[in-house]
Amino acid sequence: MKLSIVIVNYNVEHFLEQCLFSVRKAIANIEAEVFVVDNNSVDGSLKMLADKFPEVKVIANKDNVGFSRANNQAIRISTGEYVLLLNPDTVVEDDTFTKTIEFMDSHPDAGGLGVKMVDGKGRFLPESKRGLPTPATAFYKMFGLTKLFPHSKRFARYYLGHLDNDEINEVEILAGAFMLMRRETLDKCGLLDETFFMYGEDIDLSYRITLAGYKNYYYPKTRIIHYKGESTKKTSVNYVLVFYKAMEIFVRKHFADKGAKTFSFFINLAIYFKAFLALLSQFFSKAVQPLLDTILGYAGLAFIGYFWGNTMVYEGDGTYPITLFAIILPIYLLIWLVTSYFSGGYDKPYKVAPAVGGVFLGSLLILILYALLPESLRFSRALILLGMIWVSAEMSLTRWIGYLLKRPNFQYGKNAKKRFLVIGSEQETNRVEQLLQSTSIKPDFIGAISPFENQELPDDFLGTLKQVPEIIQIYKINEIIFCSKDISHQLIIDKMEEWQSSLDYKIAPEDTLSIIGSNSINTRGDLYTIDIKTINTNSNKRKKRLFDLLSSSLGIILWVFLVFFINKPFAFLKNCFKVLSGKYSWIGYCELEDSDANRRLPKIKKGIFDPSANMSRVGLSKEEKEHLNLMYARDYSLSKDINFFFRALRKS
Repeated sequence: MKLSIVIVNYNVEHFLEQCLFSVRKAIANIEAEVFVVDNNSVDGSLKMLADKFPEVKVIANKDNVGFSRANNQAIRISTGEYVLLLNPDTVVEDDTFTKTIEFMDSHPDAGGLGVKMVDGKGRFLPESKRGLPTPATAFYKMFGLTKLFPHSKRFARYYLGHLDNDEINEVEILAGAFMLMRRETLDKCGLLDETFFMYGEDIDLSYRITLAGYKNYYYPKTRIIHYKGESTKKTSVNYVLVFYKAMEIFVRKHFADKGAKTFSFFINLAIYFKAFLALLSQFFSKAVQPLLDTILGYAGLAFIGYFWGNTMVYEGDGTYPITLFAIILPIYLLIWLVTSYFSGGYDKPYKVAPAVGGVFLGSLLILILYALLPESLRFSRALILLGMIWVSAEMSLTRWIGYLLKRPNFQYGKNAKKRFLVIGSEQETNRVEQLLQSTSIKPDFIGAISPFENQELPDDFLGTLKQVPEIIQIYKINEIIFCSKDISHQLIIDKMEEWQSSLDYKIAPEDTLSIIGSNSINTRGDLYTIDIKTINTNSNKRKKRLFDLLSSSLGIILWVFLVFFINKPFAFLKNCFKVLSGKYSWIGYCELEDSDANRRLPKIKKGIFDPSANMSRVGLSKEEKEHLNLMYARDYSLSKDINFFFRALRKS
């Protein structure tokens, strides 16, 4: 056996599927075996492997045993002359294995090899080549000097920024996303250190390869796509703690006699500093827009209150009392912000229409409350009208400015709609178009491009690959989808690097119901699948929870009257408190034992009732319950919850 490929999977079914399709192409002319070690995934990965990749050798763990231990499980039973550790969120070129094995065969001093990696937009990933994280190198990385001086031989040694990205070079550290090693090297230096649960194990093994007398090489003559950050958000506190703690373990292990204790102090200082920055980043990413609306909203309301009172009410002889500014206006603003939230004004991407719509609904609520206030607290309806105008204008202006500045999570007008080019054969482009139409993205335009230059174009095709740059400009395309059945992965990566980086790119593997890409290393890769996630949108989650709160609250308040109409009033009262506490929802999925179908549905709270309440008979089969759950998740609406709720009450 020439090559053994080991992939560790944990709940990334669609990325794993795309990875294995690319691997299958790349090993077509190589004697190879493929292992997938699954760390107790619950997303349907094992069923997908059994259905689509029967040739893959699967190790199904009952627990998440970590990256190192999972890789070692497969390495110990593999038989290849070379062992490749490959991430599931990667796509290899068709000749990647052929080229890298030829290089290793011709360089007997090579113990390990890494390749050039690009992200989901075709941009070079600097971790393709790395230096040894000595205390000094790690210090420069953690405190930002590497980023400030990206090509410095000293400060950028972590990423070897002084080396050419397109030249073969000897390096110290290989990236765990693609780590090709000689079997005899592993026999000599040992397998992955299982002390490292996640992160750091690739650094440790790479260093031990060099200690064993071998060299590690960076080989950029072939490339892979690495959807970097699919399993972990790089701004998360958990990532910071796990990653830098792993670095500390490495330093203690290999540099114990070189001031490791002193360095340990500084690395821990950096860990908590980075964790603090991560917390701030998370807070501001979620709170900056609400905070901005609060500050600007109140400032405008206070000015309106002062100006109106001074000029129109008191005619230059004072203004409204402090009660207006300290109590009434903050309450008005709170109502506007809350109704905007429930209208979707703070859903990402931020949009003007739901924010302004929420302000209008809030104004109606304020007018109702205004009529109920005592005379001493009714200052002026004009303040409500002017306040509504100001808050609407402020919310519109800040969102429009965010859009003009091209800030993430801001959309304006038609920008919310996607305009696609699909590149592939007529059969594949039709399949992808149908898939896009079945998702929740609502494509504004879908154009087809032929990858075959010397064939006659079908009638509805826009052109060929050579014409894509012009077609992008003419049709204002913002996303391109490659059909990998018809296009080699080399060509896909070539075009991603050649065309505009402002475009988004995705790949549609053959015979799948998914289209995968990645726009940011800080987010899980974008994924288009047939839409069964309607129930899990922010808007529907809010509606579902709001219905639960209102219905359970009314149920408790009106319980003494409902006892005459409900079969089990005390059980109903108990359920009201369960739902009000947030542990339960009135409507959940039908309960099923050991159902893979349920595990693949969006997670929601356990329900007091389920969609079977709408059925006229009992004793439904497992398949019927699975179908009901799928329909409920895919076609969710608030009216369904209300309908199921009242039907269930009548039956209970």
